[in-house]
Amino acid sequence: MAATTTICIDPNTKNMLDSLKVYKNGSYNSVVERLIKMAYDNDPLTDEEIAGIEESLEDIKAGRVYSEKEAKKMLDIDD
Repeated sequence: MAATTTICIDPNTKNMLDSLKVYKNGSYNSVVERLIKMAYDNDPLTDEEIAGIEESLEDIKAGRVYSEKEAKKMLDIDD
């Protein structure tokens, strides 16, 4: 059996939760459960992936970045 809990949320948050309901009279529990399932990652990042992210962040901090236009030109992609 489900437990009943009262929480205090901002009215804007409640409006956002309302907009995420699949059915108008659906429960907030179903919305929250769906959001949790979307946020939970069954496959944590590998050490290699973390190292790649850290390397990318260093590139960004050092200014080694390209604009979308530059990247498309380098990859010969037309708009």
